[in-house]
Amino acid sequence: MTIKQFKYSLLVFIIPLAIFGQNVSLFQQFNGRFDFTFIGNTLNPDENTNMAVPEINTSSSATLNLNPNDVVEKAYLYWAGCGPGDFEVSLNNTAITPERIFQYQRTSNGNVFDYFSAFSDITNIVQTTGNGLYTLSDLDLNDWITYHFQNSTNFGGWAIAIVYKNNNLPFNQINVYDGLQAVPTTISITLDSLNIVDNQNAKIGFIAWEGDKNIQVNETLSINSIPLENLPLNPVNNAFNGTNSITNDDSLYNMDLDIYDIQNTIQIGDTSALIQLRSGQDFVMINTIVTKLNSQMPDAQIAIDEVAIRCNSREINVQYTSSNFDATKALSANVPIAIYVNDVFFASTQTQNQIAVNGTESGTIVLQIPVEIPSPFNLKFVIDDNGNGQGIVEEILEDNNTSTNNITFIQSTELQPPSDITSCNEGLGAGTFDFSNYENSIKQSPTDVVTFYLNIDDLLNNTNPILDIGNFKAATTPMSIFVKVDNGNCFQFTSFQLKTIKCRPIVYNYVSANNDGTNDTFTIKGLQDVFFNFKLEIYNRWGKLVWIGNNNTPNWDGKATNGIILNNAEITDGTYFYSLELNDDDYPEPLYGYLFVGR
Repeated sequence: MTIKQFKYSLLVFIIPLAIFGQNVSLFQQFNGRFDFTFIGNTLNPDENTNMAVPEINTSSSATLNLNPNDVVEKAYLYWAGCGPGDFEVSLNNTAITPERIFQYQRTSNGNVFDYFSAFSDITNIVQTTGNGLYTLSDLDLNDWITYHFQNSTNFGGWAIAIVYKNNNLPFNQINVYDGLQAVPTTISITLDSLNIVDNQNAKIGFIAWEGDKNIQVNETLSINSIPLENLPLNPVNNAFNGTNSITNDDSLYNMDLDIYDIQNTIQIGDTSALIQLRSGQDFVMINTIVTKLNSQMPDAQIAIDEVAIRCNSREINVQYTSSNFDATKALSANVPIAIYVNDVFFASTQTQNQIAVNGTESGTIVLQIPVEIPSPFNLKFVIDDNGNGQGIVEEILEDNNTSTNNITFIQSTELQPPSDITSCNEGLGAGTFDFSNYENSIKQSPTDVVTFYLNIDDLLNNTNPILDIGNFKAATTPMSIFVKVDNGNCFQFTSFQLKTIKCRPIVYNYVSANNDGTNDTFTIKGLQDVFFNFKLEIYNRWGKLVWIGNNNTPNWDGKATNGIILNNAEITDGTYFYSLELNDDDYPEPLYGYLFVGR
């Protein structure tokens, strides 16, 4: 045994999970303008029953010759032989390792015999290479053929099952089944997932191993109890006899690539077929079965694409796509679509137009979910469902009509209103306010976005936000400021008020009175248009009144309007005194102070 073979024998022994089930079952299905073929070759230089000494090759070749309009859709490589297996091979000098492994073991005359098959998807290789010669190499079974020679089961070979598309073909359904089942004496394989609406040109293909031309003891291959034959290559009593019915070759020693016409063995309406192989002596292993049926049927499918949920709303807008993928017939218009909420029928709609093969149709529906339905809930769309689980369209598959989505409503939590802000009245209720610290303090999360608005309409429409929140000028108060906190999914809002109070006036006690634009008048901040009934008097150093003012007079500009000096004459530089009566309940006592006049 070579190092490579020992390594993989040990791998198969130690890691049984790498070995897949043996029963032949559906592996892949194709619906459309498809057909299939096989290529492959044996490694046996002769049929093993004719060998004087055991011999086997490590490589062999076969030619792919598709028509110009045939486009390779899928290509599956199978290689097989006696022994525990060789799982490092090459195809056209490209190293191949298996994606799946099949194994079979039997006891004959007290001896245990192992057989294997391996699978790899080589679609990219065949699509790139196209027509031409394919050589499988490095399949070395020499360490096991002597042991198997005693039982005449020394063999090896390879095959590629190719599914191709051609727009000139009718709509067909191609089913690929694989596994590893063997006779003698009998095996039964049920091919399910069939949808037979027309049995014209129906066919079935087999990749089988170890059949012998000269052993035909009670050997029959039948479908639905009807024996198959393909003369002259495959007589009814010797189906697996080392032949390739694609190339009409009868020297495919100890392997078979055979395709049979089965239109008379199946009936319209069948959803399955029973294959039975009987043999009184010949040891035959079925690895792969491919069927082609003219199956013109649609396949309605649906997908919920997007569910738009509004903040603090139980209305949802659902966008969905109805499709007819992998079908062989257009889907008619007006196919019902049932909508379920928590598996209870809730509403319905329907497709609008006929949907072509591999075509789609987009739709949208607005649903108002009652408050009785808790959040989250399960939303389910089912196409070809009239609301009670029944459909109106006969489809290829009936179990792919559903799309579900778990829906959670977006509900905002109530915000705690921030405190109102108070500032000094700057006149007629105007004030300057700083609420920049609210931007962080009101957040629910560090990523929240906080914006401020003058009215609720701007907040809801995201228009005219307040930009200068650190030095906001309110023309009049009280004023409401509306706050929006947005987390990207939902927003909350609240408000607070800006208020002004009558602060103690601030006296600027220097008057230059030289018309230079600076300190030209006696300024008291927070007095005019705040204390409407104030009385301001200016006295010289000897206590003589020189000026009287109120809310209706301009600021004092250093000129006398009372006393000895009249007619707004300028007073001399020096220190003067003021008396300010605010006449306000909050400030009952007059304010006194001095000021300096200098030019």
